[in-house]
Amino acid sequence: MDKINFFPDSLNVQNQKIILRLDLNVPLKNKIITDDTRITLCLPFLKKLISKKAKIIIISHLGRPRGIREPSMSLVPIYKYLKEKLQTNVYFFMGNLDNDAKDKFSHLREGEVILIENIRFFKGEIDNDENFSKKLASLGDIYINDAFSCAHRKHSSIHKITKFVKKSFAGPLLKKEIDAINLVIKNKKEPVTCIIGGSKISTKINVITNLIERINNLIIVGAMANNFFVYKNFNVGNSLVENDTKQIIKNIYDKADRNNCKIIIPEDCVVGTSFEGKGSNKSLDKIKKNDIILDIGPNTINKVKQIIDISNTVLWNGPAGYFENKNFINGTMSIAQAISKNTIEKTLISVLGGGDTLAALNKCKNELSFSHLSTAGGAFLEYLEGKDLPGISVLK
Repeated sequence: MDKINFFPDSLNVQNQKIILRLDLNVPLKNKIITDDTRITLCLPFLKKLISKKAKIIIISHLGRPRGIREPSMSLVPIYKYLKEKLQTNVYFFMGNLDNDAKDKFSHLREGEVILIENIRFFKGEIDNDENFSKKLASLGDIYINDAFSCAHRKHSSIHKITKFVKKSFAGPLLKKEIDAINLVIKNKKEPVTCIIGGSKISTKINVITNLIERINNLIIVGAMANNFFVYKNFNVGNSLVENDTKQIIKNIYDKADRNNCKIIIPEDCVVGTSFEGKGSNKSLDKIKKNDIILDIGPNTINKVKQIIDISNTVLWNGPAGYFENKNFINGTMSIAQAISKNTIEKTLISVLGGGDTLAALNKCKNELSFSHLSTAGGAFLEYLEGKDLPGISVLK
């Protein structure tokens, strides 16, 4: 496989116009940023380019406006944030990216930054339109993609732009994401344990089947585990289950047997009669008709901890329960704390990803440590599936 063309630190970028694709897709409430993680991760590289006296043109998106200008998805709050954090002139471009767009950026001086308004306001972006890609490419001399979370998209600013720029590179955050995932699927340190949670098995079936060939233990938690309970003829009451998953699960067990991968599912759980109420611990054979399984139980937590303790690499994607209610967050927090403890004390390689996983961790009051915390969602899962992502393949 061709190697990815990573941005070399030694490259002289003084007075060069750099088109920098970032992921600044942060959550907003009343136009106020509620979690700035994605922006703060981008700042070190941004500041380095500023110190190298490059002229920086930032492209990013917010939400999915689908080619129309949606005021609630404007990057104005992100522009204000960058203006405050960067020790240089930061401009905001709200105009059209037409044939004269290049001239509109001619005033940019060394070490200055322009942030373009939400790139998904432009239909040409989503369509991966060739002419729109040319217009984007005409803005700069060098293109750097540092938005791994978008690498699975065939969008103009991720994919086709590279056809029309002289030099294209992957940025340091993209490299960090790939290196971290490769610690699980390629350069692994065994035993490798993967903890897969969330609500639907259908969205992660390809990830699971790909991982089974490469790992030693697969722990299934969250609502996804309910399908495994049904497969083993346990009653799950009113719990969330998917239709027609028996054959899928049989295939998973068969493949696990062929690859000596041990599958672990919960042996007890915390149930409630509603998502808003309190919970009680129950073994799988005691679940009643009105019960909803909303977390893993204490015996399962202990078992998961024991497996984490003997692992050298852990990948975790998807919470263990309905963490939105504090009564059902214990399983998720216990897993997080066990992984963090082993990362600090035993040099466990720990890679965590997924939007719900991060949202759950944000509720933790204690400081946690992991080898890598991915801010990517779909791209993280697709790379784990073994796919060659379009935004990465064009950088090889």
